[in-house]
This record gives sequence, structure tokens and C-alpha cells, in this order.
Amino acid sequence: MKQDFTEVMSKRTDEELIEIVKVKREDYQTEAVQAAEKELESRKINPDQIELVKQDLAKEESKKQEFDSRKVTSWIRLIHFFVDLIAFFLIALILSLVVDLFLPTPDQGTLKLIGYGLILMAFFLYFVYMEYKYQKTIGKFLTKTKVVMTDGRKPELNEIFIRTVCRLIPLDRISFLFTKNGFHDRLSNTTVIKEEK
Repeated sequence: MKQDFTEVMSKRTDEELIEIVKVKREDYQTEAVQAAEKELESRKINPDQIELVKQDLAKEESKKQEFDSRKVTSWIRLIHFFVDLIAFFLIALILSLVVDLFLPTPDQGTLKLIGYGLILMAFFLYFVYMEYKYQKTIGKFLTKTKVVMTDGRKPELNEIFIRTVCRLIPLDRISFLFTKNGFHDRLSNTTVIKEEK
């Protein structure tokens, strides 16, 4: 049973129809493209306008492909993980040494609570500060990569905070082994790309 695309295409904008007919033709069924062509003809759109929109769409598609080609591999993400894990633990160790200097020896329960608090503080200090200030952690400095939003802009503080909170999701640390963007990337709309030379 063939689907009638006439009504579907009548609800599309001029730009969407031009994109279907001129740029992403091979992504659609033949009947859908034909319905889009008929809809464009019925709207009597100026051929010059069609050409301008086509050129704009082609530029956008080219930018998107270039951006996608800069996304890092899972192996680079694995390097980030190990380097950042070491850096994070060093910060936690330094914090614990400083606290140990100024606090009298607490009981076992309080010591455990302080330990967890210091680890959490070091975690947020490291990732939020580094990724907000520099768009990168030490691991990303070594691999010449940086964190950006999926639209390519620099993340705001609240977006980096969300990204860092999402790192606490169980199995997040291995999620990037299966896709280029792990859970903390997807949920915060961020990604890691190679820096431009």
C-alpha cells in the first residue's frame, strides 16, 4: 500500500520542501519527493529564491558534516577518563591533606563522611571549574580537544554543571565506549571535539 504524501508536504514550509527536493532528495521515498515537487510548483516559488535556499541549506549541511568530523573517538575518550581520574584523585588527596591539618582526629563515622564529602567536592571542583573556564580537563589538554554544545558554542556554567552531575549516573563512565557521546554528553547536549588548528 503506497502512502499519499500530498497532505504531508502541504504542511511543510517552503524551506523544508526545497531541502527535500534539492538537498536531501536521496533521504526520501520517490513518492515523497514527487509530492514535494508538486507542492513547490503549486506555491509558484521564484526559482531564484529556490536557488538561494538551496545554497544556504548546502552550506549548513557542510558545516554540520565538518563539525561531526571533529568529534573524538571512543579511544580518545578512554584516555580522557584515565587522565582525569588520576587528576581528580590527586585533587581529592590534596584536599584531604589540607583538612587533616586543620581538623582534630574525628571518629570513624565522621572521618568516612568527611572523606565522601571531599571526594564529591574534588569531583565538582575539577570538572566544573576546568570545563567551564577552559572547556577542557587535563585529559582534553593532552589530546587537544574541548567541550562544546552540540550547536558548537561554548557551554554556560549551568550547562557544565548539568554535564558534571550527569557524570554521576551509574555506567556513564563506560557509555562512551559504545557511542561517541556518553550519557553525560547526551543529557547535557554537549560533545567533545578536536580543536581547530
